[in-house]
Amino acid sequence: MSDGLFDEGLFGADADQRAGEKLAENAPLAVRMRPRSLDEVVGQQHLLAAGAPLRRLVEGATPASVLLYGPPGTGKTTLANLVSQATGRRFAALSALSSGVKEVRAVIEEARKRLGRNGEATVLFIDEVHRFSKTQQDALLGAVEDRTVLLVAATTENPYFSVVAPLLSRSLVLQLRSLGDEDVRDLLRRAISEERGLNGSVSMSEDAEDHLVALAEGDARRALTALEAAAESVGSTGGDEIELATVEATVDRAAVLYDKGGDQHYDVTSAFIKSIRGSDVDAALHYLARMVEAGEDPRFIARRLVVHASEDIGMADPTALQAAVAAASAVQLIGMPEGRLALAQATIHLATAPKSNAVNTAISDAMADVRAGKGGPVPPHLRDGHYSGAQQLGNAKGYRYPHDRPEGVLAQQYAPDSLVGRDYYEPTPRGAERALHDRLPKLRNITRGAE
Repeated sequence: MSDGLFDEGLFGADADQRAGEKLAENAPLAVRMRPRSLDEVVGQQHLLAAGAPLRRLVEGATPASVLLYGPPGTGKTTLANLVSQATGRRFAALSALSSGVKEVRAVIEEARKRLGRNGEATVLFIDEVHRFSKTQQDALLGAVEDRTVLLVAATTENPYFSVVAPLLSRSLVLQLRSLGDEDVRDLLRRAISEERGLNGSVSMSEDAEDHLVALAEGDARRALTALEAAAESVGSTGGDEIELATVEATVDRAAVLYDKGGDQHYDVTSAFIKSIRGSDVDAALHYLARMVEAGEDPRFIARRLVVHASEDIGMADPTALQAAVAAASAVQLIGMPEGRLALAQATIHLATAPKSNAVNTAISDAMADVRAGKGGPVPPHLRDGHYSGAQQLGNAKGYRYPHDRPEGVLAQQYAPDSLVGRDYYEPTPRGAERALHDRLPKLRNITRGAE
């Protein structure tokens, strides 16, 4: 006879429910604020519009496996959960950091049994799938192919480089974007006001909110983690308002005086460019750090480096443009925060390189002459002689082939009549341009028949 100590009501379903509620209460703010429906998802509007692949997937209209590619904190795990809920499938999750082929096969086998036993399908979420080896990824192919599982895999690295081709061909690749500032701001305000969040227990000053938005850098999880830490700090002192100083002290990162849409944006960018032009590498790195810390778009920084590699250095160091373009490509490929290293390397290269604005001056002067109407017809011997009738027009007659001469250069008019003798490019005696400074006058003398 039972004495009631082990009744189902005490230690069965009710106890499990209470334990679940307790765990939910103690879960991190970022977990508690995880969207429960598409309506609560912030950002990713390019994928969530009516008829878009991700919306169709979440709404259960497209039972296709997907690879969600994007930066941290953009909602990859959340979307996987929503797919499971919308389609009524069981949700199973693996992390590539701690799982191997054995765990993958065990989940697939369980999914196959459930599907055969009662028709219950499984959504298999794999986080950091790019960390799986080729063998581990290959272990998924059969189950994805026959839809034993609906795979939702998340990766922060370009899947076209990190995921095996057979798995790519069986999946939709959807790229998630970092959240915009207003998306993060909306999320912070909801977290403060909603019952499952902070339930209005604290308020937040405008500058503190701005700093949290900047700190987040488009990462929802980072924003909510920082907010929770700041709220706990305020609560421990009996306060009820999160101020800028609280956020700075809590996350150990000072607010940077930099407004991406205001004067500071233009002032710091200008100082960055002028420091590179002035060959002050340390000042250039300081302004680069200010932009990076304030959350400036790294692609904007990379574009400025590419421009000034030609504008301020040019042929004095032809490798400067290569370094700047490589940095821009690296930022696009790997993103931040690692992209800061490529930006710093290019900044150091450009700031310490010999300087010349001869490329800028040359093209500017040439364009000024064109705009002024200077030019005239192309000399007949330089015109295209390959089409029917070109010879009758006198095109290409008298053209002399430079490679027929041992020196590879000969006397011949190339400029229109009105611009013969007009010099645009004037190389400086600095850096690699020194060789051109000595050689160009000789080339001009030969081509113009002066010697």
